[in-house]
Amino acid sequence: MTERPSPARVAVVLGGSHTGMLAAAALAGLADRVVVVERDVLPAGPVPRKGLPQARHVHQLWSGGALALEELLPGVTGRLREAGAHRLPVTTDMVALSPQGWFRRWAESHFMLLSSRDLLDATVRAQVLADDRIELLEDTEVLGLDGTGAAVTGVRVRVAGAERTLHADLVVDATGRASRTPQWLAALGLPAPHSRTVDSGLAYASRLFRAPEPAREGFPVVNVQLDPRSGPGRGGVLLPIEHGQWLVTLCGTRGAEPTGDSADFARYARAELRHPVIADLVEQAEPLTDVTLTRTTANRRVFYERMPAWPENLVVLGDAVAAYNPVYGHGMSVAAQGAVALRALLRRHGWGAPGLARRVQKAVARPVGAAWDLAIGQDVFYPGATEEGPTRRDRLVSAYVDRLMRTATGNGRIARRVTDVTSLERRAEVLLAPSVLLAAAVGPLRPALTGPPLTAEELKRAGLE
Repeated sequence: MTERPSPARVAVVLGGSHTGMLAAAALAGLADRVVVVERDVLPAGPVPRKGLPQARHVHQLWSGGALALEELLPGVTGRLREAGAHRLPVTTDMVALSPQGWFRRWAESHFMLLSSRDLLDATVRAQVLADDRIELLEDTEVLGLDGTGAAVTGVRVRVAGAERTLHADLVVDATGRASRTPQWLAALGLPAPHSRTVDSGLAYASRLFRAPEPAREGFPVVNVQLDPRSGPGRGGVLLPIEHGQWLVTLCGTRGAEPTGDSADFARYARAELRHPVIADLVEQAEPLTDVTLTRTTANRRVFYERMPAWPENLVVLGDAVAAYNPVYGHGMSVAAQGAVALRALLRRHGWGAPGLARRVQKAVARPVGAAWDLAIGQDVFYPGATEEGPTRRDRLVSAYVDRLMRTATGNGRIARRVTDVTSLERRAEVLLAPSVLLAAAVGPLRPALTGPPLTAEELKRAGLE
């Protein structure tokens, strides 16, 4: 008797940005065919792409995300470094003013990968699409899901004006903030998922500079963080990226928003931030672009993992599950960790395993929840961020985190525990260990710094001495 071959497994990924490409990488080798459906036509190299206005602002990969990225795409971090991305040790190469004071530059505990979003996306995209098991369907509009409330069987799309249905054994929604999964679930007869939005009203203004030549390599991140206790929040960050450039983003919440006026950029950095160090630095640098202004910065989370019923064969990843205020730099890292969880569970349980999609959604909620708590822990305290204001839990968590962050300014061990969590390498439970609770009660062991901990050599290289 001749054995019939098993049917080919097809996965369809909706969205060809960072999350979509990583989802495709996670599925390659597990599916016989992976189709990435993208609304726009993607560029061939590290240039701006349509539909991604946030790419002009600061982005980073915390080490938790960078390790997940490397797990999905072996060798990609090396390719990024070869193309000019920087690997900066945390907190060794961070000059950061928190609401509780200046952080010291402790020995390396974790790291960040820094580059422009265009370079990151192009490097990831090239490696993913080099896999002949993955195909890209560009300039294609997604119309909706096929199937029932019990199981999704495909995706309806419009290509060149004609509608067609793509059969899929698994559909991954990686369409970001514009995701229509709640509407698609309603069309399948399922209830609306619970969601929460925390909108601080933050506006982002970003500009690219060429650093002074001596400061084009080996310069630290400089970050003046927002403080919700001082009224409207005002902050700024300077990231060294490829080709000797500094990407500088200024931000302010309702009542203190920066403008898109290039002539006002340096004034805002000097007059509005809690310290003028970023203004001092950019005045020594050469502006390369005008200012880009963005106001789409709300934290929004959809709690798909809490749905009473979830269809088989549907997974939602990345910003389509939770989008964060970009100031925390966690979105891309969470997306990478979600893609790793997708691959791990598919390997463990196999295609068609009952409840697989729900298991994945619950696993994805873990890194999402960690980043969410970090983001809203501050943003919820800005006026108008939510209709109901901070919850009792929000206030308790914030009070403890404030105490912990003040301790971290003068206690290297606690600073490491904090970066364990902010780097997304460990879960927040490490901050509740008895030794950490005791240290938070004691407070910092060293006196507060009176100014930014830039070295004399760094000040000289930046033209400030």
